[in-house]
Amino acid sequence: MKTSAQIENALERILPRVAKPGRYTGGEYNQVVKNWDEIDYKVAFAFPDIYDLGMSNLGLMILYDLVNKHRNLLAERVYSPWTDMEEIMREQAIPLFSLETKHPIREFDMLAMTLPYEQLYTNALNLIDLAGMPVRSEDRDASYPLVVAGGHACYNPEPMAPFIDVFVIGEGEAAILEIIGVMQAASHLDRETQLRYIAQIEGCYVPRFYDVAYHEDGTVAAVTPTMPEAPAKVLKTIVPVLPPPVTDFIIPFVETVHNRAPIEIMRGCTRGCRFCHAGMVTRPVRERPVEEVLTAMEQILESTGYEEIALLSLSSSDYTNVLELTEKIGQRFGHLGLNISLPSLRIESVSTQLMDNLGDGRRGGFTLAPEAATEKMRNTINKFVTHEELLETAREIYRRDWRTIKLYFMIGHPREELEDVQAIADLAKAVLAEGRKFHGNKASVNVGVSTFIPKPHTPFQWEPMDETEKVYEKLDLLKEAFRGPGLRLRWNNPQESVFEGFLSRGDRRMANAVELAWRKGAKFDAWMEHFKQDAWGEALDEMGLDAHFYTHRKRRIDEVFPWEHIDVAVTKKFLTQDYLMSQQQETRVDCRNHCFACGILPKLRDLRRETEPEAWQCPPVPKRKHHQPVEKRVPVVDSIPLTVVGS
Repeated sequence: MKTSAQIENALERILPRVAKPGRYTGGEYNQVVKNWDEIDYKVAFAFPDIYDLGMSNLGLMILYDLVNKHRNLLAERVYSPWTDMEEIMREQAIPLFSLETKHPIREFDMLAMTLPYEQLYTNALNLIDLAGMPVRSEDRDASYPLVVAGGHACYNPEPMAPFIDVFVIGEGEAAILEIIGVMQAASHLDRETQLRYIAQIEGCYVPRFYDVAYHEDGTVAAVTPTMPEAPAKVLKTIVPVLPPPVTDFIIPFVETVHNRAPIEIMRGCTRGCRFCHAGMVTRPVRERPVEEVLTAMEQILESTGYEEIALLSLSSSDYTNVLELTEKIGQRFGHLGLNISLPSLRIESVSTQLMDNLGDGRRGGFTLAPEAATEKMRNTINKFVTHEELLETAREIYRRDWRTIKLYFMIGHPREELEDVQAIADLAKAVLAEGRKFHGNKASVNVGVSTFIPKPHTPFQWEPMDETEKVYEKLDLLKEAFRGPGLRLRWNNPQESVFEGFLSRGDRRMANAVELAWRKGAKFDAWMEHFKQDAWGEALDEMGLDAHFYTHRKRRIDEVFPWEHIDVAVTKKFLTQDYLMSQQQETRVDCRNHCFACGILPKLRDLRRETEPEAWQCPPVPKRKHHQPVEKRVPVVDSIPLTVVGS
C-alpha cells in the first residue's frame, strides 16, 4: 500500500487531469492537522458522496470538531471521489486517503461514516473497497479499521448489516467517544471480542450478533441476539443537552451545496406529522439558549467570514425563543448585512413579528410546507392548517416585499384521491393571487412535489406506497394545472421514490441485492444521471427479491418489522394508535401542549424536564426491561482503564 508521501506525489501528477481538483487537496482554512505519530487513536470521518455535498453535512462537522478537541485523538475527513478521480485511483492503485494528511484510510483505527439517506448505500461499499478493505464485516479482522455508521438511514440498519461493524443508533456525540475508549482499552484483543464490548454501549448495534428468522410468506418472524452482550432491543443514544455548536468551520476550496455556516438551534420536534421519520426518531426536543446562539455567531463570523448563517432545526419557527433570537440578531449583527435563514418554518408558528425580524433576508424566497391541500388529507397526516391560515401567512409574506413563496407538498398519501391532488394546484393559484395584489406579475409561487414513502418508526410504517401508475397520473394532473405565468412545478421521479422505499424498508436479505447492484456498477444512486435502474432490477431478480413486497404491500397490524429490534424510545403501541387514528382522520395536538405518552423512557422524561418549559409534564411510562443475561457475559468495559476522555 502506498504511503502518505507517495500519495501526495501521485496527486501532483493526477489532479490536473480531474474536475475540481480542490475536492482532493485538503489544506483548507480551519482544517485540523495533528502530528500523526503522536496520536493514540485516529478516526477517518467519511461522507460517502462527493466533497461538494459532504462539506455541508453538519453531523460530520460536529463529530470532527468533537474528536479533535481531545489532544490524544485525531479526526480527518474523506469523501467519495467523483468518477474521473476514482478511475485514475484504481488504474494507479492509489488507495482512498484522508484530506488532511493523505494517509491511506487503511492506516486509521476507525472509519466512521454518516448515512443520512439510503441512496448512499452503494457509495458506502465503494468507499470501503477503495480503501483496500473487504466490504463484508466478517472478512475484516482487528488489523482493519473498525467500520462504524450512523445517521438517519441507520434506524433500519438491516440492508447494510453485513457490511458495517457497528451502527450507532441515535445521536453519536456521546457514543463515538465511548466506542473509541473501548477500542483503545481492547486494542490487544481480536475483533469479535472488541465488538462484544461495544455491544454493551447504549445505542450501539453490532449486527453480526443477531439472527433473523422469516415466515413462509417472507415476512420477518424474529430478530434474535446470539450473544449475551447484545440487547434484545438496541435503545437509541441521546445527548441530554446540545453540545457547544461548531464555530471553526472548514472553508471549502470549491463551491458546496450550502455556502453558509449552520447553527443547530433546536433538536427534535413535537408536531407528530405521521409521515415524518425525523420527527419521530429525534425526540425529545432540546433547545439551545439564545445567548449561546449569539455567541456562536460572533465566533463564526470571526473565524470564517461567512455572510449567511442558517439557524437549523426540524421546525425553526417552533423554537421557543425564536422572536427574541431574531430580534437580538438584528440588534447585534444588523449593520453587517448578514443573510439569516430559517430553512424550516411552519405556517402555524410563523408570526408577523418573525417576518419583520427576518426582513433583511429578501434575497430569496420564503418557504412553507403545507404537505397537503385538503382538510381530509391534513387530518390524515396530522398536519392541520386551514386554507385561511396559509393565505393569511402568504399575504403577510408578500406584504413584506418577498416576491416568491415556495410551497412543498407530498402526493401519494394514504387514502388520497385526485381531487386532493387538484387542490394542490388550486391552493398554489390562490397564494399567487395574494402575491399579485402586492407585486403584480412579479409575484411567483414555486411548488415542489415529492412522493410519499412510508418510513420506519412512523405511524405510517404499516401503509403501502401509492401505486406508481397512480403517482404518474397525479403528476400529469399537476403538470397540466400548473400551466401559466407565475407558477413553477418541480417533482421527483416516482421510480426513484420506489427505490428509496425498498431500501428504507428492506430486511437483511436486501443486503445481498445492495452488494450485487454495486458489483454491477451501481453507485451515486442519488444522482439521476448515474442511477442504474437496470443494475438494481437485475440484482433484485437474482436475489429472488420483489421490490413491491417492501413498498406496495399493506402490513398486518401485528407484523414484525425488519427494524423491530431498534428502539427509538417511541413505542409501537403509540405508533399503532396513531396509525389507526389516521384512518379515522383524527388528529393529535402539538405534544408541547399535551403529552400522549409516546414511550420516551424515564431517563428521557427527566431529560425533558431539564430542557423544556416546566409546564411540560409527561405521565409515568412503564420501565422497559432489557436483555441482561448473567452467564457467559464479557466483563463490562468499565473494568478496563479508559484513557480517551482527557483533553
